[in-house]
Amino acid sequence: MNQGSHRQKGRMTFSPDAKNLYLEKSESVIQLPEWLLSRKAVESFREISSRLAIVEIAGRDSVAAVIKAVEEGPYTDLLPTYAFTGTERGSLQSVEEAVRRLSHRLPDITIHDLVLVGSSRFWQALNGRFISELIARFGFYTPCIGCHLYLHSVRIPLAASLGGVAIISGERESHDGSVKVNQIAEAVERYQALSRSFGIPLLLPLRKVASGAEVENIIGSRWKQGGDQLGCVLSGNYRMLNGGIEATTDQVAAYLDEFAVPCARKIISAYLEGRDPDFMGIAAEVLGK
Repeated sequence: MNQGSHRQKGRMTFSPDAKNLYLEKSESVIQLPEWLLSRKAVESFREISSRLAIVEIAGRDSVAAVIKAVEEGPYTDLLPTYAFTGTERGSLQSVEEAVRRLSHRLPDITIHDLVLVGSSRFWQALNGRFISELIARFGFYTPCIGCHLYLHSVRIPLAASLGGVAIISGERESHDGSVKVNQIAEAVERYQALSRSFGIPLLLPLRKVASGAEVENIIGSRWKQGGDQLGCVLSGNYRMLNGGIEATTDQVAAYLDEFAVPCARKIISAYLEGRDPDFMGIAAEVLGK
């Protein structure tokens, strides 16, 4: 087991080093610190890559997705990962609690130590630096679509380094009838296609699960949507006063096809080639075409 976190009375907790990494938003994508993911651990994971999956840890839906994937697939080992963004708020304890719930629900599955990944510069290139240009180009802007693309993208280099293992995510196209612009079919299809282009399966076991009650049934306990998880300071930014969404599916598709996906692909490719990506240069180049 790596030293980025440790078991404590059945819980997964972030070490002081991991908490500092989270606070500083240091680069943690493919060349992870030895204390977080050792070379020995990487070698061990490669040996079991056919039955190992990387787990996206967020809130309720991510935990339910993993449970469903294990029920349907060959996975005996899970590597939980939390990806930091530029806009979280709340306590990391909620992430630890999500892993604890997962361990409790899957007692016969090996849950490895929690790994923290992320890149503030990657997030900024997709979601912060070129806001005015994106509004002028596509007629709308929300960071949520690019943020979800980032959350999947930032795990791809790690998945590749471990032998092309699958990534499990809790994306859902509908939440009891409520639509989230970053989880509509047009967006989700592109998230999966990007991951697939690097040979990494992005598994979405809950994609067509609309009912929150069904999600709770999978988990086996009550867990309110949005509860017990880190929040975002920009939550709901794409909704109008009446709760509606003005952005069209065509606008979302154009934004992803013409900017976000090509930008993410070039950044991921740089990581996989062992280069430090020129994040802003890549984003500017894509927009300039």
